[in-house]
Amino acid sequence: MSKQATSTAKAKIFVLDTSVILFDHRSFLNFGEHDVAVPITVLEELDNFKKGNDSVNFEARAFIRLLDDLSDGHPIREWMPLPGERKGRLKVVLSTTASVDAQEVFDSKKMDHQILNAALSLQEDNADKLVVMVTKDVNLRLKAKSLSLKADDYKTGKVQDIAALDKSTKTIDGIDPALIDTLYEVGFAEISEELKARLCPNGYFVLRSNDQSVMTFCSAASNRIERVEKYTAYGIKPRNAEQAFALHAILNPDIKLVTIGGVPGSGKTLLALAGALAQRRDFKQIYLARPIVPLSNKDVGFLPGDIKSKLNPYMEPLWDNLKFIKHHFNEQDKEYVQLTKMVEDEKLVITPLAYIRGRSLSNIIFIVDEAQNLTPHEVKTIITRAGENTKIIFTGDIHQIDTPYLDAQSNGLSTLMSKIKNHPLYAQITLEKGERSELANLANDLL
Repeated sequence: MSKQATSTAKAKIFVLDTSVILFDHRSFLNFGEHDVAVPITVLEELDNFKKGNDSVNFEARAFIRLLDDLSDGHPIREWMPLPGERKGRLKVVLSTTASVDAQEVFDSKKMDHQILNAALSLQEDNADKLVVMVTKDVNLRLKAKSLSLKADDYKTGKVQDIAALDKSTKTIDGIDPALIDTLYEVGFAEISEELKARLCPNGYFVLRSNDQSVMTFCSAASNRIERVEKYTAYGIKPRNAEQAFALHAILNPDIKLVTIGGVPGSGKTLLALAGALAQRRDFKQIYLARPIVPLSNKDVGFLPGDIKSKLNPYMEPLWDNLKFIKHHFNEQDKEYVQLTKMVEDEKLVITPLAYIRGRSLSNIIFIVDEAQNLTPHEVKTIITRAGENTKIIFTGDIHQIDTPYLDAQSNGLSTLMSKIKNHPLYAQITLEKGERSELANLANDLL
């Protein structure tokens, strides 16, 4: 049985909202032996999402195809068996007749209220079962509960230990001073059996004795401890240990996948871009991308101009970081000229994520900013695009979610950090200190 469906004596019927299917088109298969119902209104809403290149468009199309395959020879308004052992049944709910009408209660003929009516109808027709409304829309859950419907979030795949994701750097005290001396003199040391239990592959640590300390990296490739130095990349120098660790991971050719978390202003995107530019000769192109999260529910179609003009406002933070790096040099400096030429020759490309589906990205270093606003499926789609000699860097803050149906436990960045930890191709760093300005730190700390 999946984590979503817990075992109780009473059988259940889970009613899925559109938001759940757009999050995971296979969600209806994750409720164990319990039945799953999809209101006909959900199919109407999915019809509006069929066209497009975004993840939600893919999820809508994939669900519709799956439902079509499952219903081959079965009327969808009647219960049909789900594939697999100990699985329940599925049907599309057409009737929304119930003694309580959500549209009258809330005085509005919204799609959400029709979905609530479908759940209320099922509840009255199946008194022997517990009907549960499943939605990622918090407001819809509250409305359901106000109508005495049990309501829950879609929990399959949620990351449980969020606190562990926030801490990537560990300080280990009581280290033999001789080991620290060796790391400063030689640059690396073998891992003792005593220390091995306290380290993790590709982990970053501050080893400390009574009177000295050293920044280190536990290399999965060489199986030894290596000293981390504060390198400067394209004029950007780390200001603290975590930034030095992040830049080390970005520049390390053995690490193909990096996640950098941290509060706003901690330097996540700036370090990623500077590190990528420092490796410009090792890759054919540098791609920068970020999810498009329109404000006030306005789609990019509301903005004037061609597609480039529409997307520029969303990509402006990436351009700001590029300008910040350029301003470290004079216009006559070769670094300044190189940056300008890279943009003109499309060696450095700022692109929307919607256009990478189906592509194979080889010899590319790919920076994905604000990755906390991606779904787990979107993150998987990006990583599966990686061809030979490709490195992907995800930056973001799992506590700063801008999309309505994601949270710290269900977003793609949290899922990635949780599932791929300790892999030899992966490193994760959390930047704990804001470095933008004292004023920005004041807002982070007190507001």
